[in-house]
Amino acid sequence: MIGGIVMSQSNLEKQETKLKALNQKIKDEKNKIEQRLGKQIISQADLYYANLSNDQIKLLAKQFSEFLKVKSVDH
Repeated sequence: MIGGIVMSQSNLEKQETKLKALNQKIKDEKNKIEQRLGKQIISQADLYYANLSNDQIKLLAKQFSEFLKVKSVDH
């Protein structure tokens, strides 16, 4: 019985390792998407982001979010 418990523990640890790796891949992919989206918004809006403060970025993000919410309600 002890051998079965040790093997189960080993399998559980392997699954946990795989889960952690998968979660990291998901996080990395989300970051890539966020960066691409941000770059496209900056490019399309012709923003000079070097001069944007954190408050301005938050305001733009809020306005963009509100715009998208209005557009989704219109459909």
